[in-house]
Amino acid sequence: QVQLVESGGGLVQAGGSLRLSCAASGLHFTSFAMGWFRQAPGKEREFVAAIISWSGGSTYYADSVKGRFNISRDNAKNMVYLQMNSLKFADTANYACAAVRGVPGTRWNEYDYWGQGTQVTVSS
Repeated sequence: QVQLVESGGGLVQAGGSLRLSCAASGLHFTSFAMGWFRQAPGKEREFVAAIISWSGGSTYYADSVKGRFNISRDNAKNMVYLQMNSLKFADTANYACAAVRGVPGTRWNEYDYWGQGTQVTVSS
């Protein structure tokens, strides 16, 4: 079955960096665009970033993370990454990766498969 497993979350001070990883298995990875979403307690799940199916392809970002976060993928390893720099307290959330066939969107219900998520906590 399809599995998406995130790692790399943790506690970091404001201004610091983290790199999240998502390992995909059980799917034809190059047929899927990949996205990252986050959800903070009491808030709705929100789009963070997405990348189309081929490595080095087009990327998309939420305005709140543009210029600070970078999404990438390694199709040889079935991995997708989210490099997060200049982290802010407002970035504190559970971050989950997701897979979708075709063009990635910004709405969570467009995605076919989801990981469990990894917690990112930014201290102010």
